[in-house]
Amino acid sequence: MKLAGTLRQQQQQQQQRIVNAGAAQCTINALRREAARSSLAQSGALVAYSGAKTGRSPTDKRIVAEMPSMKRVWWGPVNTPLPPSSFESALSRARSFLSRQPVQYFVDAYAGADARYRLKVRIECSRAYHALFMQNMLITPTADQLATFGDPDFTIVNAGECPADTSLAGVNGSSTLIAISFERKAAVILGTEYAGEMKKGVFTIMHYLMPLRNVLSLHAAANEGSTEDDVTLFFGLSGTGKTTLSADANRKLIGDDEHCWSKDGIFNIEGGCYAKAIDLSAEKEPEIYNAIRFGAILENVEMDPVTHAVDFSSRAITENTRVCYPLDFIPNSKSPSVAKHPKNIIFLTCDAYGVLPPVSLLSPDQAMYHFLAGYTSKVAGTEQGNLRGAPTATFSPCFGAPFLVHPPSLYADLLKQRLDERKTDGGPGVRCWLVNTGWMGGPAGGERTGKRIPLQYSRSIVDAIHSGELLKTIEQESCVTPFFNLRIPTKAVTGIPAADFFDPASAWKAEGFSEEVYTAALRQLLDRFESVRKDVLNGTVGTVG
Repeated sequence: MKLAGTLRQQQQQQQQRIVNAGAAQCTINALRREAARSSLAQSGALVAYSGAKTGRSPTDKRIVAEMPSMKRVWWGPVNTPLPPSSFESALSRARSFLSRQPVQYFVDAYAGADARYRLKVRIECSRAYHALFMQNMLITPTADQLATFGDPDFTIVNAGECPADTSLAGVNGSSTLIAISFERKAAVILGTEYAGEMKKGVFTIMHYLMPLRNVLSLHAAANEGSTEDDVTLFFGLSGTGKTTLSADANRKLIGDDEHCWSKDGIFNIEGGCYAKAIDLSAEKEPEIYNAIRFGAILENVEMDPVTHAVDFSSRAITENTRVCYPLDFIPNSKSPSVAKHPKNIIFLTCDAYGVLPPVSLLSPDQAMYHFLAGYTSKVAGTEQGNLRGAPTATFSPCFGAPFLVHPPSLYADLLKQRLDERKTDGGPGVRCWLVNTGWMGGPAGGERTGKRIPLQYSRSIVDAIHSGELLKTIEQESCVTPFFNLRIPTKAVTGIPAADFFDPASAWKAEGFSEEVYTAALRQLLDRFESVRKDVLNGTVGTVG
């Protein structure tokens, strides 16, 4: 035993421990030490491969059941309990694995751009790819801040190369485990090397902590116009266009995915972006495309073996190809990423039924209705088990059910509070919009399908919201759709081909569908909305397919 202890000590002494390595060192180490799983793209970005898991594993996420946090958690399909003893065993297993690796990385950084609410986060991992990923995604401390960083508020221990102990109570036989303890202020990752688990782990932690401070945490992007009062929030799940539509050359990007809304305004949780790369092109998404350079990470993409040019159309590894880059890789990003209260809120939905209009103006009650429902379509690639195939309709309360910790009603109450606060300022309040980036003229899939709404039209709609043209048009010429009672324009706006583009019934008729078929599809979607809304309010639903 003494000899074994001596060898262990020698091994630990030989281990290289690196804090906040930086892009150059992480890239070099990845190419040297992870050659089978790393490469360099023609653009200079690090290309990393996450192994068997190329998407999140939501069914393997656990929250440790301990007091007092367990009284607040929304237990059910989203948040599954894990005994404290199992968490301690998993944490010990992860740290033991990391201690045996030749290099261990530590990333000390912040979550939350507003210093009054920010969280000090520490990442422990053994892959250079993971270290660089979180250095990109979190907010990097200055040299002075790092020198006085001290103990973290929360630690994420990522030993994704090591499988979980399947015999542990609460693990349910899976070799993958993502577990968070709010009392131990720690999280552990085992059995998956998909970097997105760390990003969403931080988001889940903020989703728990911020509402306790009367701050609304949001699965939303944000940008700012030419004046500080022109701020827009974009709600939406993966595949709805949140990252793409918020990256606008004429507006400052605050962030593409995770924000908080306090009594003083909004702030980004992150310091980077994690965009879908499938079918990416310089023509359609120039800001994102041009961010793919040294310091960025391309995840699970196919490359030409000679030129190292990336084939963004390839789905050979996964539909869920990604690019991760610091926020300042977007030329018009805002730093620090804080802003005033939003002027517009856009709920992005990818409607697989094809019955919702491309855009509609929502009343305050309708805004709360759609926020609680969180309707969209689950597109291929975001999660394990949904990596290929046609989109499927899904409901994700608050447009982010997989990351909620408290019941959805708590976040809805906070949203209503923020909206009501804006009414009392004497201004017009916050304008809320529902924008469908999914299908029109018929459903997705099946023998007769509709057509995906072109990105250029969705951009034109968002531009018309920002310019005020769309609001003015609706106030002058509009009608209300059946069943959902959505207010839509009856006059064309800049960039839209014709006024009847906004009417889904006209689009179905143009594709040869009868009014009865369209009405039946609309009624079917409304019935699902009502069923989900009832279950959400009763606290009995998570993400429903």
